[in-house]
Amino acid sequence: MAPCRGVSPGEFLRDELEARGWTQLEFAEIIGRPPRLVNEIIAGKRGITPDTAKELAAALGTSAQFWMNLETTYQLWKAAPAPERIAREARLRERFPVREMIRRGWIEASESFDVTETQVLRFFAIPSVDAPVQLAHAARRSGDGDIPPVQLAWLCRVKQLADALPTAPYSEAALRKGIEELRRLTAAPEEIRHVPKVLAACGVRFVVVEPMPGSKIDGVCSWLQDGTSPVVGLSLRQDRIDNFWFVLRHELEHVLRGDGKGGDIIDSDLGEADAPAGADPEAERAANEAAAEFLVPRAKLDNFIARVRPLYSEQKIVNFAKVNGVHPGLVVGQLQNRGEIPYANLRRHLVKVRHLLTPSALTDGWGSTPQVWTTPVI
Repeated sequence: MAPCRGVSPGEFLRDELEARGWTQLEFAEIIGRPPRLVNEIIAGKRGITPDTAKELAAALGTSAQFWMNLETTYQLWKAAPAPERIAREARLRERFPVREMIRRGWIEASESFDVTETQVLRFFAIPSVDAPVQLAHAARRSGDGDIPPVQLAWLCRVKQLADALPTAPYSEAALRKGIEELRRLTAAPEEIRHVPKVLAACGVRFVVVEPMPGSKIDGVCSWLQDGTSPVVGLSLRQDRIDNFWFVLRHELEHVLRGDGKGGDIIDSDLGEADAPAGADPEAERAANEAAAEFLVPRAKLDNFIARVRPLYSEQKIVNFAKVNGVHPGLVVGQLQNRGEIPYANLRRHLVKVRHLLTPSALTDGWGSTPQVWTTPVI
């Protein structure tokens, strides 16, 4: 069946004049307009303006909106359909952070939407834009609802990189010994460069991926498909020595517990007192306790607080850190987290570490894009 032909407002006007027995000249006199205007409207050569719509309505006992609706409907009928690409591209960009993925080099910029769409679908390993991304996940984060696309994109990239990273076979015993070695690295920021090598020897695939804007991700514990290869991804969203070691040890505790084998553990807003527990509060509690104990053993910190409170001088904190073989920033961070000292105090000890870690770690972001174009391991 052929599509219905659009009817111009002029055809309606012609019918109205015929019904009343008026000529075009007579109607032009009624509305005080030139006869040529009436003729061109009826011939479909002139559109209906708001002023004309009001005059037609007054003369014919209708509403101005009636004539404007006729005009809009007719013009839309005449207009060519919008390219199908527009709706497809809008849906793609609504669901996925396409612009940021191009900026980060995760997909290549292209003038062809079909090429861009194909790359995005390949990146997320889905057959269509509306298909669900098959990445199981359990998150500890602020807010409720589904994992945002920016977090899924970040997680997919972590898994891409981790899948391409060679490591020794994973050994829980080796990781426990490795954590003891990591503890010895906490005394000086420069020692952080050895972290990737220590973890690789234990079979832990360690990668660093710059956070996506608004993602709030700190880290993730994941496992590759075989369930025997653990992955730890960090975002270094908060570039501080205390946060780095806390998040790393937090994720390693998830690995030791076997958390994440049934769904990736995405951790965000770690260390914030108001961050709610996610799918497994017990796993998060255990990971937080292990991380805090790693930084400064609770018994020793409690003893220090009992002896010093409230006179926390910088020299006392530095001496306490030295006795315990850790950088002062770790002590400062724990005291701030427990509300013993203001967050604004002693911040010079919360040194930045990203520039010390990324040269030795498989890193994506901050100007570096590893050429890894594999399908995400899910």
